[in-house]
Amino acid sequence: MPIRLTVETFRTPIGDMLLAADRDGFLRATDYVGCEDRLDRLLARRLGRDGFSLEPGAAPVAITDAMRAYFAGEIAALERIAVKTDGTPFQQQVWQALREVPPGAPLAYGRLAEQLGRPQAPRAVGHANGANPFCVVIPCHRLVGADGALTGYSGGTERKRWLLDHEARHPAST
Repeated sequence: MPIRLTVETFRTPIGDMLLAADRDGFLRATDYVGCEDRLDRLLARRLGRDGFSLEPGAAPVAITDAMRAYFAGEIAALERIAVKTDGTPFQQQVWQALREVPPGAPLAYGRLAEQLGRPQAPRAVGHANGANPFCVVIPCHRLVGADGALTGYSGGTERKRWLLDHEARHPAST
């Protein structure tokens, strides 16, 4: 039986986002409006093509309240959002590590690979980061190139820059 996911369009200062949640209150995916195909593709990879259905509706209040708080400057509010990742063990390891990257302190892909005990795997980290179905919530925007370049953000470099600047402006809230 497919998992029914409710999808809410949520306004943010950097464009409307889609929040997909299950009936148990777990966030299953987020992406920007205009990236519906990517959202669908990432969910299908994790849940199977026939393993889910998307229905318009309201996301749980706990999720939308935390998202509002984050965009208002309470960066740590993202930590309150319960996610169900359903990725491979390596993806889940990378995604958990991303949640531990301090806001305002972007980290290079290679450095994250080293922290995971896999110093030869920065590309694998990059692939796992690219498969992250939780933009903003699992902060893939905090990963940068070895030279600090803003690389590899599905929402575009302007959004990535905004998110990094936003987090740097609100260090007391972390």
